[in-house]
Amino acid sequence: MKALVTGATGKVGHAIATALLARGDEVRALVRDPARAETMLPVDVELVAGDVTDPSSLPAAVTGCELVFNAMGIPEQWLADEADFERINAQGSANLARAAKKAGVRRFVHTSTNDVFHAEQGATFDESNVADYPKGTAYERSKQHAEELVLAERDGMEVVMTNPTGVYGPGPTSSHALENGLFEPLVKNKLPALVPGGLGLVFTNGVAAGHLLVADEAPDGERYILSDGYLSLKEIAEEVVSIAGRGRVPPVMPVPIARAFASVGEGVSRLIRRPPLLARGQLHFFQWQARADSSKAQRELGWRTTPIEDGLRRTLDSLGLL
Repeated sequence: MKALVTGATGKVGHAIATALLARGDEVRALVRDPARAETMLPVDVELVAGDVTDPSSLPAAVTGCELVFNAMGIPEQWLADEADFERINAQGSANLARAAKKAGVRRFVHTSTNDVFHAEQGATFDESNVADYPKGTAYERSKQHAEELVLAERDGMEVVMTNPTGVYGPGPTSSHALENGLFEPLVKNKLPALVPGGLGLVFTNGVAAGHLLVADEAPDGERYILSDGYLSLKEIAEEVVSIAGRGRVPPVMPVPIARAFASVGEGVSRLIRRPPLLARGQLHFFQWQARADSSKAQRELGWRTTPIEDGLRRTLDSLGLL
């Protein structure tokens, strides 16, 4: 089977591409910079230059593929120009879905997020709780719109979705990733304070396994939450420091101080055109503290969660922090 993966140089897409190769599929990746991607992806991945925001570049990527895994997107909660969230996350997904349907792709697997659901602060939610109103940040709204646009292409092409929580584990990282922004600073005693709140976590290998199960088993039009469980940032810090056997757990910032820090940081970021250490949207998400229930994926697809302690240990080992 031949499959296209977008976002293959990111954590989720990279894990999907690797898992597809491991089971014997032919894998093609849509990449903006083939020279850079060549250093990051297995040699067996076929690279096609293109960009989801450029519809003319997409036919070459989707032609001949039975499956498309749309794992690209901007995961940050802050951009100098918020319109880029809509342009890339939403319109880019729509461009890819249209091209895939036109090329005769059988099934389109769209990587969304748990941010598209509704839940009161601290409550538990499942796939039945899709928010029917615009969420509070530009990132969240772009992911909501992406789902709507991709599902609109179901006529003639199967569309299924995953809704992962916070993804962590071995693989490509970036400045906003948990590995660089939390795990490493904790172990190296470089984190002065923790942000209040928490998030759901899901390990990279489990995310990849979940995507393949959704591609193979999910009924057309269905969605599945992928989450190993919820931890506060303080609980994550305690686990990381305990597993590493070094570092320290810093104090948690009071919520009013965290809000002021995020607001001031974004003001500075607008001047210097660089992301803030803590974006208001990111703090908004951490303060949500809602618990994603992944029992549907476990029950219907046989998906297995990864114990968070095991996932953190494997992640720290991959970072050379053990």
